[in-house]
Amino acid sequence: MREIYADHAATTFPRPPEVVENMVHYLRDIGCSPGRGAYHKSLAAARMVYEARGLLARLLAVPEPEQIIFTPNVTTSLNLVFKGLLAEGDHVLISSMEHNAVVRPLSRLAREKNVLLEQLACAPDGTLDLLKLRRALRPNTRLVVLTHASNVTGTILPVYEAGEMLAGTDTFFCVDAAQTAGTEVVDFAALQCDYLAFTGHKGLLGPPGIGGLCISRRAATVTRPLIEGGTGSRSEDEYQPDFLPDKFESGTQNMPGIAGLAAGVRLISDTGLAVICKERTTLMESLLSGLAEINGLTIHGTKEAAKSVYTVSINMAGVDCSDLSFMLDQAYGIQTRAGLHCAPLAHKTIGTFPQGTVRFSLGYQNTADDVAAIIAALREISAF
Repeated sequence: MREIYADHAATTFPRPPEVVENMVHYLRDIGCSPGRGAYHKSLAAARMVYEARGLLARLLAVPEPEQIIFTPNVTTSLNLVFKGLLAEGDHVLISSMEHNAVVRPLSRLAREKNVLLEQLACAPDGTLDLLKLRRALRPNTRLVVLTHASNVTGTILPVYEAGEMLAGTDTFFCVDAAQTAGTEVVDFAALQCDYLAFTGHKGLLGPPGIGGLCISRRAATVTRPLIEGGTGSRSEDEYQPDFLPDKFESGTQNMPGIAGLAAGVRLISDTGLAVICKERTTLMESLLSGLAEINGLTIHGTKEAAKSVYTVSINMAGVDCSDLSFMLDQAYGIQTRAGLHCAPLAHKTIGTFPQGTVRFSLGYQNTADDVAAIIAALREISAF
């Protein structure tokens, strides 16, 4: 039975050979830490990090490579933002489509540090009316956090328009690009945001355990480090360096992860993001069209490929979502994710809490044949 992997919103698989090969190259041929020595292998590691920052800066339109901070994942990046910026009495706005990586750290700050957390209610299809954001802004609104695209429905939120609204104000703007970096145009400069959190193991085709944060110069000045320690720079000082990227990067870096991420970003750049976006949109149009014709199946979200990323959530009448996901795997070799997807607020918004949904998320290596097989399998199950 041919396997079809349709859980790329969680993590991409299989990794392109180039990613694996560059990780092996680091482990086999370099293997040491950057910035910790003047010998040739340490310098080679430093060049690898420098190259990775440059590739990401070009892909994400970040003015200077040192504005990219490497972290283990989006969750760490967001925790760095929230715990490094917010103080008692600060007002924070989030959408009702946010992932727990946003909700949980902010909820703790609300409970323990008296941060004022407010949700902007999205529509049942996951879209956000920006008038709600404008009306909710206060003099003490310190931060606005929006996901670029929902990990449940794929719905794209108006982050560029929000950036335009907030530009020139004292409010900081954070965009969660976990679901869009590498699959959609993500332009840090055009977003006019202060923080852009991304992960390497989804659309950027890299391995788990590597991600990052793009940070504006004004945000870098006021944001406190989440972790402090050795940076390989100014080792004579007892205090953390105040310059980028060292201010936010302490300890031994995940060099195999950086190597793999660099290879993934290079592959995306060589292929062309426009080509990737066009192919993915074509697949999603086909998937959404086929799903809409199946009796008893409900599609959650915008139902328009142009207004969403590569993710769609469904429910089938009379079938528990976990049972449906299990049947797809066992009988058809189709791997999906069922449940709440670490985003209970989103499920409350679209009306699927607490049962959740079955999520299909397509990736770099999915094909039209995969989409046809998914539709055929669901059509067969619905006829039982």
